[in-house]
Formats: sequence, structure tokens, C-alpha cells
Amino acid sequence: MVEEQIRGRGVRDERVLEALAQAPRHRFVAPELQDRAYADSALPSHEGQTISQPYIVGRMLELLELAPFHRVLEIGTGTGYQTLLLARLASEVWSVERVTALSAGAAARLRELGVTNAHLEVGDGSLGWPEFAPYDRVLVAAAAPRVPEALRAQLGERGVIVIPVGRPTVQQLETWRRLPGGRWKRRRHGECRFVPLLGQDAWRDEESSSGEP
Repeated sequence: MVEEQIRGRGVRDERVLEALAQAPRHRFVAPELQDRAYADSALPSHEGQTISQPYIVGRMLELLELAPFHRVLEIGTGTGYQTLLLARLASEVWSVERVTALSAGAAARLRELGVTNAHLEVGDGSLGWPEFAPYDRVLVAAAAPRVPEALRAQLGERGVIVIPVGRPTVQQLETWRRLPGGRWKRRRHGECRFVPLLGQDAWRDEESSSGEP
């Protein structure tokens, strides 16, 4: 998976590649999908959500430019697979998930794998987790119509946000870097497809279906 799907498609961060090589992705996939756990595709999980394609996980982690001392906010815990990788690449992770059952399942898997530096919360991801801000990095694993203001506010100086932005059906993977003086630098990194980010400063349920904010 790592050599062909991720390194072979241009991801070069060796720490990211090593974390992906060591992570037991099959532990985060439904039993009936075990034979596809390391396939080059997203897979369905609970409550209409997905576990992202391995390549896009690796690409987003590389774009975060993670250092071992970074404090990371993750929006969209999902099954906990990406949370595990963040926990192995950064100092501490705070992860917000709106679906209680998903968060509980992720917490159980992370405990079984001995992860102690990831903190999980059930809530509105578009509002972040202000109690522990500022964060060095923010990773959003769901599609937003824009970068939520709360996530900008909770990012530290020179921090980076990685987020898919666009319509519910198709998005651009973007990085937003906070610069001195309140300035921002945005870069786009190609088309992607994620489930919609639902919340107060994101899509509402009816909007995610119609595609109109």
C-alpha cells in the first residue's frame, strides 16, 4: 500500500510513510471489508461516513508539515485511523467528531493500540475545540463550504490548516497558512471528495443534500 499507492504517487515525507507502514488499517475497517482494508479506495464506515483512501490520508498528513512537538486539532475523528497516525506524528491530538457512536468506536480502538496522546470529543467540528487552543496544525477530514472562522481563530501563529473546500459533491484540497500581521496564504492541491462537514459554520443537513449554502 505505502510503496505503490502513496510513495508511488508522490508523497515523500518519510515520517508520514513510516507511520502509514506501521498503522494496522484493518483494525479500523468493518469485518466484512477486511479484504479491502489496504486497497486504494475510500471505504464505508458507520452512519454514512467513510474511512479515507490511503493516498489522500498520506497527502493530507504531508501537507500538514508535522513536527514531533506539534499540537494538532483534527475535525472528523471517524473510525480513528487518521487520529492514530496524527498521534504517532505529533505531540498531542485533540479530535472532534459529531457522531457519538463513531467517537466511541474510535476511542476503543485507540485504547487497544495503546494511544495515550489523543483526546476525543463529541461536538460540532466547525466550532473546533477552543479549550485547548491555540493549535500548531488543524486537519479537517470533511468537506466545508469555507474555512470555519473558529478554526482560523484557534490556529497559532504560522500554523497550517489542511481542509477540503467546495460543494458537497466535489472539493479542492486546500492549505491555509497563518502569516504574521493577520495575513493568510492559501494554496490549492487538486480535486478531492469528502463527506460534508455538518455544523453551525459549515453545511446544514438540508444544504449538504442540495449543495446550496
